[in-house]
Amino acid sequence: LNIFAMYWNFLADAVGPFSWLEIGLGVLVIILSAMIWGLTHHQECRYSESPEGKIDEVLHALAGSTHGHLTSGNAVRLIQNEAFFHEVTAEMDRAKSSLHFETFLWICGEASEIILTALENAARRGVKVRVLVDARGSGSMTQQTRERLKDSGCIVAWYHRWTPNNLGRFNLRDHRKIIVLDGQIAFVGGHCIADEWFKDTDKSPRYRDITARLTGPVVASIQTTFSENWNEVTDELFVDDTTFPELTQQGEVLAHVASIRPDGCPSSVQVLHYLVIALAKERIRIQNPYFLPDPVGSKALVAAARRGVDVRIMAPSPHATDSPYVSYAGHFLYQRMLEGGVRIYEYEATLLHQKIITIDGKWCGIGSSNFDDRSFEINDEITVGIADPAIVSELDETFENDLEKCSEKSLEEWKKRPVWKRCVDGIYYLFNEQF
Repeated sequence: LNIFAMYWNFLADAVGPFSWLEIGLGVLVIILSAMIWGLTHHQECRYSESPEGKIDEVLHALAGSTHGHLTSGNAVRLIQNEAFFHEVTAEMDRAKSSLHFETFLWICGEASEIILTALENAARRGVKVRVLVDARGSGSMTQQTRERLKDSGCIVAWYHRWTPNNLGRFNLRDHRKIIVLDGQIAFVGGHCIADEWFKDTDKSPRYRDITARLTGPVVASIQTTFSENWNEVTDELFVDDTTFPELTQQGEVLAHVASIRPDGCPSSVQVLHYLVIALAKERIRIQNPYFLPDPVGSKALVAAARRGVDVRIMAPSPHATDSPYVSYAGHFLYQRMLEGGVRIYEYEATLLHQKIITIDGKWCGIGSSNFDDRSFEINDEITVGIADPAIVSELDETFENDLEKCSEKSLEEWKKRPVWKRCVDGIYYLFNEQF
């Protein structure tokens, strides 16, 4: 009590005596701040076990534990780099009833003009075109682009614009990249609508990225994911058979979707990543542009390496990324992972933007999620789990090919780093949840 009285008197001497109104307002500010913190606070996944079953033996449990369900009869094809724009627009030109387009980043240029023209053409021939863009990531979209979309008949919605209604939720971003055509064809991956994904620029060579083209029953789950955010910002629900048609088997691939971020629980995307790491028995391959695991994630990777799993991580180097501070923050945990047997590579050529994880040559995850707290706990994300040896083999081969443009980080090298660099990494890591 004496200490409290001392600080109270000190504060009173500094700013003058407090009135009861000022005290009441101060208490109100504290209460409101606590309420906003409660709205934005997110539960983390703390799963640390190592199940005995192999990943291809527990697919139904894996899907169910991440708020999804396993579907069979799917077909998957991988699209890399700038080919994404040509393949997507070709499919848009064939759309007949509905075209749903969701993205985080839209920057006007040649790439956006290609996508914009395809959306306009679809809307003008009678296709129901819905475009959902994140208000922060696509904030630089020009007024002319917005008017062209609306004038052609596209319905455009913005996720979490800065309004009083979004107070306490504005930091929640829609980071998904989803395209669904006629409810039958879906694209999910990392490609954004910007020239850096389409061509070499003055700043860097075109970015590396991978998107999956999917057909079959899993498309309904992807359409549901789009519907979730669309309904949140427009109140529209889809109740027609053209949006959710009966889907037939298109191949032999097993697939499931993780996208839900329930209040008071860890996001299904985070749970999925930690579960598959725990299930790994032979090898883990991760390619991710913003590799910034929390202590639980880094411990899970180290635990896998110590039980004999070949764990290899690939992320862009600080001079090749568009967010070097994220790389520096990620460096903060490199030493303990290297000490634990994890092998780490940095891609030197350009921004490596694909969000890929493969397990034991049997399962892979492809989607929009970065390996960081913002994606796992704050953003709306999507990861499609695919159990198909051919697709996984293609991704593992891509990893091996990309090693040619990487430098591997050794424990000896990391221990010799100057103290000031370690301090900088630690400072950046303090803000890891917001990067």
